[in-house]
Amino acid sequence: MTEEREVGDLPEVTIYTDGACRGNPGPGGWGALLVSGRHQKPLKGHEARTTNNRMELMAALMSLRELKRPCRVALWTDSEYLRRGITEWIHGWLQRDWRTASRKSVKNAELWRELYEETHRHRIVWHWVKGHSGHPGNERADKLANEAIDELLAGA
Repeated sequence: MTEEREVGDLPEVTIYTDGACRGNPGPGGWGALLVSGRHQKPLKGHEARTTNNRMELMAALMSLRELKRPCRVALWTDSEYLRRGITEWIHGWLQRDWRTASRKSVKNAELWRELYEETHRHRIVWHWVKGHSGHPGNERADKLANEAIDELLAGA
């Protein structure tokens, strides 16, 4: 029999995420900064042809996957699509078998499924921050996302 850990026993991590796309669709990148105590870990990745929304989802998904054990997470995003999707809309999508209220297929459903599964490992509070407003964590994540696009375009 395993005991469920108390929330207070879980390590605390703050994650700042952002997605970027040049053209929509077009070359895209995602960036994230994981912060725990004095430790910081930047993450980034890219896709040759994608959308900004997919990159926002990838930033959150890849950040959570990076955590080796369950954590208390404060996740900051400038994407209402991401924040509202995972905290509000997903419940209806699950009830309707990944269909919207108007019965259309949910866009990026495979990423939403993966993200939803990943959220079960952690205690996450989702925060929204206005993009490009000088918030240091968001600015760093945006920089990482754009570096990823630059690396893609440079052939790195």
